[in-house]
Amino acid sequence: MASFNSTGVDEDQVLVEEKRSVRLLTLNRTKQLNALSFKMVSRLLELFVSYDTDPSVKLVVVKGKGRAFCAGGDVSAVVHDLKRGDWRKGAYFFQKEFILNYLMATFSKPQVSLLNGIVMGGGAGVSIHGRFRVATEKSVFAMPETALGLFPDVGASYYLSRLPGFFGEYVGLTGARLDGAEMLACGLATHFVVSEKLKDLEEALCRADTSPPCNISEIIDKFTQRPILKERSAYHRLDVIDKCFSRRTVEDILAALEEEALKKKDDWVTSTIQALKKASPTSLKISLRSIREGRLQGIGQCLIREYRMVCHVLRGEVSKDFVEGCRAILLDKDHNPKWEPSNLGLVTDAMVERYFSRIEDEDWEDLKLPARSNLPASAISKL
Repeated sequence: MASFNSTGVDEDQVLVEEKRSVRLLTLNRTKQLNALSFKMVSRLLELFVSYDTDPSVKLVVVKGKGRAFCAGGDVSAVVHDLKRGDWRKGAYFFQKEFILNYLMATFSKPQVSLLNGIVMGGGAGVSIHGRFRVATEKSVFAMPETALGLFPDVGASYYLSRLPGFFGEYVGLTGARLDGAEMLACGLATHFVVSEKLKDLEEALCRADTSPPCNISEIIDKFTQRPILKERSAYHRLDVIDKCFSRRTVEDILAALEEEALKKKDDWVTSTIQALKKASPTSLKISLRSIREGRLQGIGQCLIREYRMVCHVLRGEVSKDFVEGCRAILLDKDHNPKWEPSNLGLVTDAMVERYFSRIEDEDWEDLKLPARSNLPASAISKL
């Protein structure tokens, strides 16, 4: 793992504080809502590699500066490279990011993520894999990739597929936004603490100077509150979500939702149908298959498969929806992407299959994950 050296990395994008045996890492690109740059991913990877074997480090706390935890990976930089015909640079970004996700998922020490504000896409990747995830009343979680012509990556096929019932399919396909109470209810968060108490929680964690997860859990519990799910929360619709999102294909899911819409007028059903119809048809199909496969795979297998998928997306041989989605949502902001293929019926099984196959390029290789040893039981269970 020593090869991940951040020589020349601007360390200010990740602020590091050492407090006794605790390391506080703050994501610090406030203007970009702490979107993960290549520099940030490299720096975090370097830090987690060194902390993993450093006996003086017992706990790592990750948080974001400003009003976001992290709004995702900096995909506009990847698209910039794609437009210049360089897909490999983007692939290298995802390669490093996925290795970081794997290290966090199998980290030998507890990680506490303070999810105060926006947690989307790649931001979920650097937090949800950790042992403790603290949501607040300001948390907004989403995996909005299908609207961008991508798919829920960063190991999302592992953690979304393990949410209750078919809630993960719903969140992953529609890009639905969840608040802190919903994150706690479905298991994306382990605790809920009001934002004004986060500073006190941080201080208590630093004072405790302890690493057994049960002790850390007890400390966080002292600050925890039971939030109330809003009346309109999608989590109250688990029965409808399970009924519709358990269907075999995206077309079947849409048909089931449209059947529900005919029974009674329901704004939630209508907006769910609209979200699916606005997303990239190719993205929807590969995302559904990815989450379904994730149910039966460990975190490493999920990341290796997602890396294959993302390389196919970057190469744009089946569909160029990723470049088009980023243009419509992030660059021109006209929110009117022209998807190609333009509807679900035109996305064949053979096209979907391509995304799950090896890349036919002699210089390309599958994601190589670092060997792990002396892992805690919580990490072993994810393999």
